[in-house]
Order: sequence, then structure tokens, then C-alpha cells
Amino acid sequence: MVRPASDDGLDKFRRYRAARKANGMKLLRVWVPDPAAPGFREEALRQANLLRGRPEEGEALDFIEAAADWDSGEA
Repeated sequence: MVRPASDDGLDKFRRYRAARKANGMKLLRVWVPDPAAPGFREEALRQANLLRGRPEEGEALDFIEAAADWDSGEA
């Protein structure tokens, strides 16, 4: 279904950004490691092994779980 054009003078992406900003969100651009890059898997496993069994492992997993649930309001 096609939406009618808006009379606010903003294009689709500006409206989207404005709506996110109105909801308290901030646009963030960040460079992250490419999972398809050579050596990524080995480095990820190396770092995971460094955490295995340490107290920081639980803290990291708790953070990841809370971040995953944040938008759903379950955190």
C-alpha cells in the first residue's frame, strides 16, 4: 500500500529520524568488525575463550541479554 505524500516538507528518512529523535533516540554511526573478514571467527573465539569461566563472562552475558530485551520493555 502506498502512503500519500506528507505535507511537512520532509523526505521519508528525515521523518523517520525526526520520529526516532522524538522518542528519545540518537543516531549513532560506528565502525564494527566485519564478521565476513578473514580471521574474524578465530579472533571472536579467542576473545570468548579469554572470558570463559571468569566473573566477567556472566556480566557480559547479562549485559547482552538486557540489551536484547531493552526494546521489548522486559529488562
